[in-house]
Amino acid sequence: MAKVNVSLDAELVVEVMVLAGIGSPQDAVEAVVRDYIARGHRTETRTDHMDRGLREVDVKPQEPQG
Repeated sequence: MAKVNVSLDAELVVEVMVLAGIGSPQDAVEAVVRDYIARGHRTETRTDHMDRGLREVDVKPQEPQG
């Protein structure tokens, strides 16, 4: 697996370590990135289900109005 080195503000990393209860700066940053990705996937899943439902409503023939 390829590795990337990034410089971050130490206070940010320490705050993540404290909030997450993680002792390693590397592990803390990885946890944040993994959580961000997982949240994005959950959002995609929810919006995809909503979009499908809306498409199904739009496809059904509408009753004449009036």
